Amino acid sequence: MIAIIDYGMGNLYNVKNALDALGVDSMITSKKEDLQKADKLILPGVGAMQDCMLNLEKSGLKETIIDFVLHQKKPLLGICLGMQALFESSEENGHTKGFGFIKGNVIKMEDTNVRIPHIGWNDLQFVKDMPLKDKFSKAPFVYYVHSYYASDYDKEDLVAYSEYGNMKICGVIMHGHVMGCQFHPEKSAEDGLKILKYFVEEFV
Repeated sequence: MIAIIDYGMGNLYNVKNALDALGVDSMITSKKEDLQKADKLILPGVGAMQDCMLNLEKSGLKETIIDFVLHQKKPLLGICLGMQALFESSEENGHTKGFGFIKGNVIKMEDTNVRIPHIGWNDLQFVKDMPLKDKFSKAPFVYYVHSYYASDYDKEDLVAYSEYGNMKICGVIMHGHVMGCQFHPEKSAEDGLKILKYFVEEFV
């Protein structure tokens, strides 16, 4: 069972519909007991990092997620804002601490030559050969919606990126049994479904 974490922010039903299209057993839930019993978790998110972490803390889900990842050692996928929450901190709204599952910080996108926020399709470039790369089309394009991006991460954790102006956008990152996508796989057509399928069936 895949549990999609409902903390009041995120494209919950788009993610659920994508998993349904893959024939994956999943649920949208805000109940701690459901998260604890799940095989894997998905943390979606749209909005501001500060609101994200506050909502998770107020609902009591933050500690449940920490226990799931650090003590139960089960897989977690963060999508968009959900991926940013996996890092140590974000400079959005001053400074907000993230989960710290992955080394790195989230900073504001700044480049006067491109439109910000970064909205729309962009190509995804892999930095290493791995099973996930082989599942994508030869020229994968994915859908982004964001104004902040990851920096100062361990290069060994980076799986794939996109270029936007002079910025190198961390598209896919993995560390242990934690995985993040800055883009929205649930909105990224066949390539997006492939990454969700990989998380469900192969990512450990």
